[in-house]
Amino acid sequence: MTTTIRNAACTGLALLGLLGGATPVQAEEEQAQQFTPEFRQPHTSFDPKHTPKITAPDSVKRGAWFDVTVSVGAGSLHPSLQEHFVRYIALYKDSVEIARAYLHPVYSSPTVTFKVALDEGGSLRAVAEPTHSAAWEASKKISVAP
Repeated sequence: MTTTIRNAACTGLALLGLLGGATPVQAEEEQAQQFTPEFRQPHTSFDPKHTPKITAPDSVKRGAWFDVTVSVGAGSLHPSLQEHFVRYIALYKDSVEIARAYLHPVYSSPTVTFKVALDEGGSLRAVAEPTHSAAWEASKKISVAP
C-alpha cells in the first residue's frame, strides 16, 4: 500500500511538471517576489506607534526567573482594531527565539509579559508584526551575574 501511495505521488508530480504547473519551490519563489522590500526585513528605525518597548532589568542573576514586558508602540500603545492590529510579539535572546505570543484584534492589547531565565548575557530582542507592514524590532542589552 505504501508503494502505491508513493507511486501515485510521483505520478502526480510528474503530471504537474508535464502540464506546466509550478512546483512548490517555484510557487514559493514567485510569492516571495510579490513582497516589497519593506515587507521582507524587520524595521529597526524608531516609530512611536510600531517600535516595541522592552521593559526588563539591566542585570539579572544566572538562572533566576525575571519578567520581560514588551509593549508595541514606544510612544503610544499600538491600536488593536479589526482592520489593524499586532499579529504576534516574539522575544529573542541574541538570535534564538525564546518566547512568542499571538494576539487577536480587539480582544488583545499589544502588551505581553514573558517570564524567562538566562544563563549568559547578551541582547534581548523584541519583534512585533502588525497587519499592515513588516515586523518592527527593538533590542536591549542585558548582563547576567553568577
